[in-house]
Order: sequence, then structure tokens, then C-alpha cells
Amino acid sequence: MPGDIRRGKTRGPFPTWVRVMDGSAALLTLPPVTPAYVQTRTSDGRPETIAVLHRADSLIADHRYAEALEALGEVSLPAVSAPDLALRILFSESWARMYVGELDAAVASLERARALAEGPAFTDIDRAEAMFRLACCRLKVGKVSNAIALFTAALALAERGVAGDLLSARILDWRSRALQVQREWEAAQADAERSLELAESVGDHRLAALALMQCSLVAERRGDPRVARLYAERSRQLARETGDRQTEARVLNNLGGLSYLLGEPEKAVGYLKDAFAISLEIGNEADSAQAVSSLAQVHLRCGAPQLAEEQARHALSILAERDDYLDERGNAHLVLGRALLEQERDAEALTELAAAEWAFETFGSGSHVAATWVAQADAYRRADDTDAAMTLYRRAAEALQDFHF
Repeated sequence: MPGDIRRGKTRGPFPTWVRVMDGSAALLTLPPVTPAYVQTRTSDGRPETIAVLHRADSLIADHRYAEALEALGEVSLPAVSAPDLALRILFSESWARMYVGELDAAVASLERARALAEGPAFTDIDRAEAMFRLACCRLKVGKVSNAIALFTAALALAERGVAGDLLSARILDWRSRALQVQREWEAAQADAERSLELAESVGDHRLAALALMQCSLVAERRGDPRVARLYAERSRQLARETGDRQTEARVLNNLGGLSYLLGEPEKAVGYLKDAFAISLEIGNEADSAQAVSSLAQVHLRCGAPQLAEEQARHALSILAERDDYLDERGNAHLVLGRALLEQERDAEALTELAAAEWAFETFGSGSHVAATWVAQADAYRRADDTDAAMTLYRRAAEALQDFHF
């Protein structure tokens, strides 16, 4: 990756550190299903099937989703002879498919899981988990309101006790992400803090790291990057202690953005390069693309538009048509459009900004769409089309205001 960055000014306003502060990019690893657990819940689960499921869930815990799917391809679905085992297989398969970008297939598996869980052999916590996982897929494709409704319904079904607290912590973590997309900061903070409390109460440090990351994201979006950095540093420490390299890489990405906002661009580049290296080490190309996109934004803001262009295009080449990374694709297009504007390539810039607008609208983030309108307005202002520029500036301001009457 490129080395030093150059200080300098860039033209026009920038959105708040868009890329790294979007909580929806953060992923969640569910606890693996152990053979002992399955044997206590299945009437006639075959040992070989249980062993494969255990291996697949271990791979998912290590974020090796493609390998998990390959392992699960070796077993059939015993929906009649062992419905509990079938439900766990559907849960694992759908979770892995969601993270390799096969969202339609993941939703199809979860619809089967949801129907299966309605049977008398299952509990409310099984039904809550099916609903929760479906909500995660909905959020990934930008159906934010639907996702929040499903998270809320799942939370109402979750039972008390360790298993219920673990599930509730996961639901609250994800609902916080959805609420952040809708700019409901108070509710998002409350969910993140409650998720952290539950994770700590049951001693799950991986979940605690994820909850701390959401606390950090909310603090940054509410304008307090110093508090956000404190949360992020605690999250990184827990991720390292639990060996969760993927979460560590994502927190490093966020720390890069926070360091830039706090006036430490060299430190920001260091964090982002570390995030890039860890993502490559664990084989997560999409996360490595996010780190490259973040580096592009830092270089753009520090006066290196050509380097920013190169990095943004590289990020887009990796993310390609990944619909589960719509927010990051939008960010990369936005940075690329800004970089092209800095190089006075206005027509190309408007094409990239239109792509950013589409991605953000599809994802459902009004604040990101507004940031794109501001960038488009800057382009029209450069072309002396003040009417078009003022229309876009006004549209962005109205989209972000808190009252309308």
C-alpha cells in the first residue's frame, strides 16, 4: 500500500467520516454449536452430521464462511427425522451465505428455518433466533425499517437466562446498527449500551467487543470522537484477547477514521494499513477493500487526489457487485467522485457521484445521500451552474433537518 500522505487542502465540504463510521459494515460471529448441544436437542441426529455441523460452526467462528458452506454441502437436511438439527444447519448455512454475499439464498434458508421453528418442538428462543437472523439479512440489503421491526419482535420473544441474554445482546447490537442508519442516536446508544451490559453479564467478551464498537460509532456520529476512540480502544483490546482478528481489523479501520478526525493523519494511515494487512491475512478481501477505501479518503483530504483515485478504484474492483456492501460501495464512489473533481474531471466525477447516490439510496442512509448531494452541488458550482448547486445544497440541508413543520 502507498506510504506517506501529503498535507494540503481539498475543495468543498466533506461528509462526516462516512466510511468507517457506518455500523452496518461490522459483522457478528455467533457461538458455534457443539456436538453435546446438538445431541441433547435432537432425537436421532446422526453422529456424522453433527460432526460436520460442529466443524462448519467452528469455521464460521473463525470467519471462514466459504469453507463452512463447503463443509455443510456434505450433509442433507434431516427436517423430518431430526428437526432441531435441521434448524441449526439452516441457521449456519444462512449465516455463512449472508457473509459471502449470497443474500437471496440466505433469506430463502431463513424463511425455511422460520417456518420450521413455528413447530411445537421448538421454543420462543428458537423462533426469536430465526427472526433475528432474517432481520440481519434485511438490514444488509437496506430494508432498515423492516429489519428494526423484526429485531424488536425477536427481542420480545427472547427468553431469560444465559441463552436468552446472549441472543438479546446480539439483537440489540444489530438493532443499534439499524437505528444508526436512521440517525436515531439516542435509541442506538441505548441499544449498544444494553448489549454491552448483557454481554458482560454472561462473560462473552467477543460480543462485548462488538457492543463497544457500536458505542464508539454512535459517539462519533454524535460529534464526540475522543469518547468514540476510548470505546474503540476497549473494543480492540477485547478483540485481541479473544483472538477475533476480523473484529480487530474493523476496529482498527474505525480507529483510523477517528485518528484523522482528531488531527493525527499519520497515525490514521498506520491504523488503516494494519486493518488492511489483518483482513488480507484472514482472507477477507471485502474488509481489505474497506481499509483501502478509508485510506483513499484520508489521502483525498490530505491533498493527494490521484492517490485517492487509485485506491478508491481498487476498492471498487474488489467489492464489485457485492450487494451486502452497498454502503461501502457508495463510500468508494463518493471518494472517487471527489478525487476526480479535485483533478477537474467533472463529467467523470458526476458519473461516480450518481453511482454513490444510488448505492446510498438503496442502502437507506439519508445522511450519506445528503453527503452525495453536497458533492454534486460542488461540481455544479465549479461549472457556474449556481441554480443547480443551490437546489442540491438545499435538498441536502432539508434531508438532515430534525423538523419539517
